[in-house]
Amino acid sequence: MPRPILATIHLGALRANLARARAAAARRKLWAVIKANAYGHGIERAVQAFDAADGLALLDLAEAQRARAAGWSKAILLLEGFFDPADLDLVQALRLETVVHGEAQLRMLEQAQIGSPIRIHIKLNSGMNRLGFRPQELPAVRERLAALAGVQVEGLVMHFANADRTHPGPVAVDDQMQALAAPWTCDGDGRCLANSAALLFQPQVGGDAVRAGIALYGSSPMEGLSRDSLGLAAGMTLSSQIIAVQRLAVGEAVGYGSRFVTQRPSRIGVVACGYADGYPRGAKDGTPVLVAGQRVGLAGRVSMDMITVDLTDAPQADLGSEVELWGSRLSIDEVAAGADTVGYELMCALADRVPVQEKD
Repeated sequence: MPRPILATIHLGALRANLARARAAAARRKLWAVIKANAYGHGIERAVQAFDAADGLALLDLAEAQRARAAGWSKAILLLEGFFDPADLDLVQALRLETVVHGEAQLRMLEQAQIGSPIRIHIKLNSGMNRLGFRPQELPAVRERLAALAGVQVEGLVMHFANADRTHPGPVAVDDQMQALAAPWTCDGDGRCLANSAALLFQPQVGGDAVRAGIALYGSSPMEGLSRDSLGLAAGMTLSSQIIAVQRLAVGEAVGYGSRFVTQRPSRIGVVACGYADGYPRGAKDGTPVLVAGQRVGLAGRVSMDMITVDLTDAPQADLGSEVELWGSRLSIDEVAAGADTVGYELMCALADRVPVQEKD
């Protein structure tokens, strides 16, 4: 019998989340972001679930190859662009669109032998200060690209530092929007500005295209707002079972470091899931876990292969009881909050050793 841990990917939920994003995008082009193996959900599953998107956005050529092999025939955008001149051969062969964010990429294009057309999206650094050209550099960049045969500038891409915050600090969305004050012309879709947070919470952003990411997988892009309140559904459920139960007296400790010490006679359940499966090692005592349909709390430090939970107030829970670590009944965002992280990290950390099944 296999170890009782399983990740279930809910294709119907992913499709519903895409429809939610489509409604928010209105008439704008919708890119479905599937980087990091579709946030842990699988490139091939994302191709199925997001077939109604206008395009897919991802990071590397290997994932682009997988998407094409899975039957995706529409647009694919490389969000960080290419990293070596040799990459441009595959960009052309796979019919990819690509971001250009720096001088090195510009030079590679200028020195390349371009056969089939390459569609370019210029990355604007509007205050995030990771990738992109400063606003004052854009005219010269545009001029250099316009001089290249086989290069077509599709649009301008930017990213917001604080679209998910009500008090953004020094880099507010509206401040970043000032970088777009200068006139912009291009051959294609124009300005692709909004990520999930901007799409759902910053209607003033506008633009001609959007890049929906975390919202497609059923996680809220804003702390303090639940996925349910946003009309999103869980794309992934991580489940397991209770594999042992310990009965402890007052004052006994649980797990590495003896972090959790019982304050009453207690029943402690051992769950077949640990940080080697993708559960966050930094989760605190009390982080919610659903056992036999009831919320209980994490009790003790997460170890490689197991977590321990306090079953004292869940008398129906016992050996073999079903456990939901996160999913449709227990939001991944709640679990992430218990580890001082975000749902993105938990999804992306799902380990290869965890079996995966699909449900529609």
